Amino acid sequence: MIEGHCHCRSVRVTVPVRPETLGDCNCSLCSRIGALWGYYPVEEVTVSDPEKKLVGYVQGDRTLTMHHCSTCGCTTHWSPIGRKSSRMGVNMRIFDRSVWEQIPHRLIDGASW
Repeated sequence: MIEGHCHCRSVRVTVPVRPETLGDCNCSLCSRIGALWGYYPVEEVTVSDPEKKLVGYVQGDRTLTMHHCSTCGCTTHWSPIGRKSSRMGVNMRIFDRSVWEQIPHRLIDGASW
């Protein structure tokens, strides 16, 4: 198990293994937050938020909720809305650099959607 956390450590995210690739999305939101996405089945990710600091943001197309810490502002993950998706995205930048820096990145052209 690998644990990451937001800057203030209020929100912690645990994943079972390093992803094989990272998604680097260029959509209007992802390009602003600078996330590198690791994708996991929902049941493999544990999000710990004992102080209830997570806040969700739903953008225009209403397909997912971006979650961030209300104290430090770090985006931790996204979860799907209203569809039967079993996949979620975890911002791998909340983990130690040694966890993700050698993982290949693939461009996700969200700007063209």
